Amino acid sequence: MSAVMEAVPTGVSGKLLDSFLGNAPLWYKQTILVFLAANVGLFLAFGPLVASWAVLAEFIFTLALALKCFPLQPGGLLALQVALLGLTTTDAVYKEVEHGLPVLLLVIFMVAGVHFLRDLLFRLINHVLLGIRSRIVLNFATVSFVAVLSAFLDALTILAVLIAVAAGFYQVYHRVISRHGAGDDWDLDDADVEQKFQQDLEQFRGMLRALLMHGAIGTAIGGVCTLIGEPENIVIGSVAGWSFAEFFVQVAPATMPTLLAGLLTCLVVEKFKLFGYGVELPASVRAILAEEDRKARAQTTARDRLMLIAQAVIAVLMVLALALHVAEIGLIGLAVIVLVTAIAGITEEHKLAEAFSPGLPFAALLLVFFVLVAMIESQHMFKPIIDWVLTLDGTSQIVMIFLTNGLLSAISDNVFVATIYMDQLIVPFEQGITSRELFNAQSVAVVMGTGIPSMSTPNGQAAFLLLLTSQIAPLIRLGYGRMVWMALPYFVVTSIVAGISMLWLL
Repeated sequence: MSAVMEAVPTGVSGKLLDSFLGNAPLWYKQTILVFLAANVGLFLAFGPLVASWAVLAEFIFTLALALKCFPLQPGGLLALQVALLGLTTTDAVYKEVEHGLPVLLLVIFMVAGVHFLRDLLFRLINHVLLGIRSRIVLNFATVSFVAVLSAFLDALTILAVLIAVAAGFYQVYHRVISRHGAGDDWDLDDADVEQKFQQDLEQFRGMLRALLMHGAIGTAIGGVCTLIGEPENIVIGSVAGWSFAEFFVQVAPATMPTLLAGLLTCLVVEKFKLFGYGVELPASVRAILAEEDRKARAQTTARDRLMLIAQAVIAVLMVLALALHVAEIGLIGLAVIVLVTAIAGITEEHKLAEAFSPGLPFAALLLVFFVLVAMIESQHMFKPIIDWVLTLDGTSQIVMIFLTNGLLSAISDNVFVATIYMDQLIVPFEQGITSRELFNAQSVAVVMGTGIPSMSTPNGQAAFLLLLTSQIAPLIRLGYGRMVWMALPYFVVTSIVAGISMLWLL
């Protein structure tokens, strides 16, 4: 069977298949075609609900193999089929896009804004990276710092900064040890890297994977703590009628132990080198990064220093604007782009386009994701689960709200799941059937469920999905499976602690 799957077809069909999905493996291309054909059969034989569950599983498959093929094209074909089979409507898709517009603006403009601050960010974090010799201290500081920032700033923005900096480190080192020029693309097969550098390069990749995964986890365990930490928190808080301070107080019995458990997990996995963590920065890599930093500082002109100062001022203003939420995050990102490029004199269209290239593919993938979310809503795929949970009473209901929110958020969208649950929970509360104490406990369970267990999969958190589909992921060999494996200890420990805390909410 495998021999048949790998046999290369000839003739016109062979040429079409060779072109289809580009450099993806032949078995991957054939699998996607089988999916598309099978979905039609499932739709005709078993109806739209079965076909919808199949499409959802297939879309997760495309995410899981993101290193084989960027999920936009295969996922987009599935999304087009969803529309053609009538599993959702274009109006429903547009409604989901409207709900997700703030996230789209964020991805498009804030990621580009971070690009124009990369010189400053690289200098600052390079100084920290080279200054902290202890691997454990560095990674613990990363998780702690990101968790605190994520409670007040946007997780996608913070992770975009880490991704940009990690890509800068990788670029500097890879170009020193290979024969690439300044404008060349990186060879993912390392064909131009000398053998003597291969081991250190693999170790450097492991160190960057750990750093980025610690950062991604930090956005999750910190984001659940405040009203503005996660987009779904705003939905939950507004329905529950909580202010910023009241939200913090209500969720603190669950979030504080969970945050502490996450930080302790960082220390354990780094100390005992578990789940892909515990990789040291090779001495040779540290030496090269330090030398390149020394050269960059020596070549810094007065104009360069002025630009760094300008970037620093704009970065401070950006953080203040994000913390105070003076505007949608994407609009703040656009303001950063305008200010930095105006001061730096960057007016060439192609230089501006470079800043948008990392974020636009992910933004397009989010639109495809919204089609799947619209399908879930149109087919009421989650309704039986939610209806069953709401038949339970007391603490058992709170625990199951937490668990089912985590499960559903891990395979769909956090904001979508939170919205469905809160719409269901508010009705009996407004009718006087549910007490205020129970409603508060239910709302906390939704916060923790959408925020903590959802880290079990890269598609469960927008920040994780951004990392999975980022430019740095294939360079450091960070795929879906490896992300699941590295998130596993955090997911297990924090979910257990958060689950136990559900028992004490009533």
